Amino acid sequence: ILGLDRLKRGRGPVVVKTIAATVLVVFVSTVYGIVDVMNREVEPGMINPTDQVLLARNMLDASLMGFILFLGLMIDRLHHYIRELRLLRKAMEAAKKQSRSFEDVKNANPDEFKAMGEEITILKSKIKNLESECAAKTDEAKTAEAKVEAMKKQSEGLLLEYDKLMQDNKNLRSQLQSIDQDLSHSELKKSI
Repeated sequence: ILGLDRLKRGRGPVVVKTIAATVLVVFVSTVYGIVDVMNREVEPGMINPTDQVLLARNMLDASLMGFILFLGLMIDRLHHYIRELRLLRKAMEAAKKQSRSFEDVKNANPDEFKAMGEEITILKSKIKNLESECAAKTDEAKTAEAKVEAMKKQSEGLLLEYDKLMQDNKNLRSQLQSIDQDLSHSELKKSI
């Protein structure tokens, strides 16, 4: 959390926004590639195997970049809620200290008891409000953390699937090259 605080000072936000904008541009380019591959049909409803592999790769790239952008947004919001929670806790501690000091003064001077009593009730109601806000922010932070963890697990699964598809693509390309070599070799024999 302190690292995120330091990152959000100075040049950090500019760098993060630049990286996010770059990922967004690459994401849009990948989506454009997906649309381009979908429009290159040889026959209606048929896509050749190379375009299928390109389509799968582009879809995985787009989903990965989308998840990265979403996770970045979730982490930013989570950091904001945690920082706000910390500020609320500090305010609650200050109100509790002030309430204790008023209770000490109440015991010392009975003339000011009524004025102090009213202020104490006001401060106690503020403490209750702050505690309820703190609990609400804690719940929001926990749900945001759970969402971030779920997205991390999903992105790890997609990365594994992406690696598998890349390996399949490599195997298909090598098979295609060997078939092309066999065909060119058989054409040479026929011409001789």
